Amino acid sequence: MSKTQAAALPLEPAEAPRRKRFSYRIEIDPSGTRNPWWIAPLSILLALVLCGIFIAANGMNPVTVYAKMIKGAFGSSFGITETLVKAIPLLLCGIGVAIAYRISVWNIGAEGQFLVGAVAATAVTIWFPNLPIYGTIPLMIVFAIAAGGIWGLLTAIPRTYFQVNELVTSLMLNYVAILLLDYFVFGPWKDPKGFNFPGTPMFNDAQTLPVLGDTRLHLGLVFALVAVVLYGLLVKYTKWGYELRLIGANPEAAKNAGIPIQRHILLVMLISGGLAGLAGMAEVSGVSHRLMYGISPGYGYTAIIVAWLAKLSPAWLVVSAVLFGGLIVGGYSVQTIGLPSSISNMIQGAILFFLIAGGMFGKFRLRRNA
Repeated sequence: MSKTQAAALPLEPAEAPRRKRFSYRIEIDPSGTRNPWWIAPLSILLALVLCGIFIAANGMNPVTVYAKMIKGAFGSSFGITETLVKAIPLLLCGIGVAIAYRISVWNIGAEGQFLVGAVAATAVTIWFPNLPIYGTIPLMIVFAIAAGGIWGLLTAIPRTYFQVNELVTSLMLNYVAILLLDYFVFGPWKDPKGFNFPGTPMFNDAQTLPVLGDTRLHLGLVFALVAVVLYGLLVKYTKWGYELRLIGANPEAAKNAGIPIQRHILLVMLISGGLAGLAGMAEVSGVSHRLMYGISPGYGYTAIIVAWLAKLSPAWLVVSAVLFGGLIVGGYSVQTIGLPSSISNMIQGAILFFLIAGGMFGKFRLRRNA
């Protein structure tokens, strides 16, 4: 065989370059802290698609309905201010929920803490009706924060010392708070001149928060913005915030490092409940100007979605609260085209569903073996 013929022959199998084969494995991140950023926007998109199917099944054009909601919430100065009014309690409650979630304490009780805060603030107007505004408003704030904080501790103490699941405790306390509010507005605090309306007498000028111009946008917006700035600074730049983040990421390591986890749980729930209580005070003093039946459309529950969608980020908490405030206002605007305002509740529920599903799948990672 000549050299030319030998070069033309194919290589022997042993000498051919081997094709590199890869194999993959699935890893699970139990903390879920590395969830991809696109989970939240994808959850919103899927929720809108799902709700659009239901809207279309009722003979309406989903695009028309969504456009109506966006225009109602953000298409005018009135809509924008009303959206911000709704965003105030959502942001305050959302910050409280987010602080608790930082250490993996699942506070579902923001709704009850909101209501007892409203009740406590109203108690000041009933017991001290003639105080000037510079005495009434601070006292209403103190009462509301204290009541909300104590309501939060009712969840934290059993969790800390008796290992009682805080999900069940905080949820049950919501119903207790609703019944407590109903007792006062149907009973001893009911306005005798209110034509049998279940509510207290209207607050006087010294008992109401100042508003911006001719709008309903009140001082509670400043409370919420100050709270979110403090939340961001404390969590990111203080030792306390570092300990919260460590407890949330790895409780066992935090315990070994000597961090008092039980004390942190109590303090966090005190703050969380206090913020929700402040939201209740801002609502009765800034918006309704009385305590009345059905004062909350579910702010405390919506705040859970607000915190989850924002992934506990201070800046995104603001965005998320405004988004859901607009969703509530947009829900009211679609009533003019024959749809119930509860459509916003349907969209909120769908967003939460897809967020939870996305968070679950986001724990899984496909990794290539070396």
